[in-house]
Amino acid sequence: MVNAWHRFIDNVPLRRFAVLALLIWVLYLMRGMLSTILLTFIFTYIVVHWVRFVQRWIPRLPSLLVVLATYVVLIAAVYFAVTKYLPLLINEIIKMVNSVLKFYQSQDGSWLIKQLNHYISASTVTAQVKHGINLAFSTLTSLTKMAVTFFMSFILSFFYTIELKQMYSFSRLFLTSDLFSWLFEDIYFFGKKFVNTFGVVLEAQFFIALCNTALTTICLMFMHMPQILALALMVFVFSLVPVAGVIISLIPLSMVGYSVGGIRDVIYIIIMITAIHALESYVLNPKFMSSRTELPIFYTFVVLLVSEKLFGTWGLIVGVPIFTFLLDIMGVKSIGDKKQNE
Repeated sequence: MVNAWHRFIDNVPLRRFAVLALLIWVLYLMRGMLSTILLTFIFTYIVVHWVRFVQRWIPRLPSLLVVLATYVVLIAAVYFAVTKYLPLLINEIIKMVNSVLKFYQSQDGSWLIKQLNHYISASTVTAQVKHGINLAFSTLTSLTKMAVTFFMSFILSFFYTIELKQMYSFSRLFLTSDLFSWLFEDIYFFGKKFVNTFGVVLEAQFFIALCNTALTTICLMFMHMPQILALALMVFVFSLVPVAGVIISLIPLSMVGYSVGGIRDVIYIIIMITAIHALESYVLNPKFMSSRTELPIFYTFVVLLVSEKLFGTWGLIVGVPIFTFLLDIMGVKSIGDKKQNE
């Protein structure tokens, strides 16, 4: 039994396969927390690389000071958005609802209601109303969960980055364990490779967000929209979410468009967002992802389609990193070695 155990420890490929299976099983058990884990990882990765970038230009600047300043700016930006732009968005929603109610109270609206009552039964209307109420509650619940997840991930990333050196030193102690050093070495091996692949995809998504923001801002300028800089910043933040972010930005942009030019500008914005969404999904996403990961566009596009079906919106974020990670583990193609050698 002891000899079999030692043979298992010495057999590195078999041992790493077992550790990888163990990690997948643990993540499956923690699937309810995957959103928090992924957001924490993304926030931490971005802040850590930002700290290193700043210290590259100002070597003597303490990392603690950079982290504190970064999170203070982020909190101020969120506070500014909530206190200034959220009330504007709510006011635009109220204006739109009042416009719809005013239309139904007009002569044309009364005629439309009579025609709808003629063709639609009361039971159908009641069922649709109940469905709408349930959808509203489910959407509110989802938004609440999203806000809690975002807040927890934000706090966890702050605690990690605020003690970056201590975290690194303490984590290295696991590699010197008398009993399970091999286990933590394999976990470190997989973690390092996944961080490299995920970082490459984050860089690609950043460039995609810049392209989306530039195209959207140019169109908004032609439409003479107010507060272009604020709208551009909002579009950039939403565009950091692959594919779905462009669609999410449609809601506030439509509100602003309706307040400026009415339903005509709303139609223009819908056409614009549809075109940019198609450009991102079918051109920018595969092209940037393939160029950064050195994968053919066909493979990248197929991975995005399959991962979106398997994991939903998160699949658009983790699909390519997981695929390139598996290629690296299987020895098919290594991602990140070229970057490290540079």
